Amino acid sequence: MKHLQHSLRALVATLAMLIALVATPALAADPLVDVDWVKANIGAEGVVFLDSRGSTDYLRGHIPGAVNTNYGKDGWRVGADGVPGMFPADPSALAAHIGALGIGNDTHVVLVPAGADSSEMGTATRMYWTFKVLGHDNVSILNGGMGAYLAEVDADKNPVNPLDKGAVEATPATFTVALREEMLLDEAEVQAAIDAGALPVDNRTADQFLGVNRHGASKASGTIPGAVNLPQSWMTENGGGTFRDAATLAKLYEAAGVPTTGDQVTFCNTGHWASIGWFVSSEILGNKQAQMYDGSMTAWTAAGMPVEQAIAAQ
Repeated sequence: MKHLQHSLRALVATLAMLIALVATPALAADPLVDVDWVKANIGAEGVVFLDSRGSTDYLRGHIPGAVNTNYGKDGWRVGADGVPGMFPADPSALAAHIGALGIGNDTHVVLVPAGADSSEMGTATRMYWTFKVLGHDNVSILNGGMGAYLAEVDADKNPVNPLDKGAVEATPATFTVALREEMLLDEAEVQAAIDAGALPVDNRTADQFLGVNRHGASKASGTIPGAVNLPQSWMTENGGGTFRDAATLAKLYEAAGVPTTGDQVTFCNTGHWASIGWFVSSEILGNKQAQMYDGSMTAWTAAGMPVEQAIAAQ
């Protein structure tokens, strides 16, 4: 009898473990997933692939079941007081859009950008950061984006990974915001962080960092005083859509003079490239003291904050 009871308990425990593994695919929510993971989870309950490519490319072929969002028009970023690309002051409309895509608070969201270059991966890292600000941690990025998914072809150059065409009608879900206000830094908070020892990290190109050129919406050339330059294009292999491994990234950080631990604030022009730097620091290298400055140089210069310019070019 005791042997039978022991066997039954073991069987129940095994079944419970298997049920948990099937019912909670979101446990695999690493910051990056690869194409094999995607193929293994097509149709999995609780997983939504969120394709941020243009609608034409999306309709021509997408991961089966993937839904589409417009990064520039669907409320992920809005203008505020002349500063472009800000996190919305009232995220309720964005939350409604996310829910309409079939994403609830228990959903594992897998972001699928085009992935042709590092800047395109910034669409995914910015949306990833936005989900984190909204209080949603169950989010991943397809490393290499749709470019990696489409790269596997047969002898006739036809894609071998499954594709669907046309739009997907999502079943609406309820997405409730649990806002992390501490992730939304204004100019005074950035300055206070720097005064307290945080390193400002400029993820723009070297010419913008030096003050040779600037973004059209910036009021002045140059960078935040004390900043070091770590261009976002360093973060991916040959500036493409695949993130470098952690060991290589650590060497590049060392070469740029950026520690992989400790307080730092990443910025760029409008918080797009800076999200790549933040993602690598926080999510790949594990520095949870890294923060991102949403408004970046457009908001910084609009507020009349100090800049330093290494080269005074006209």
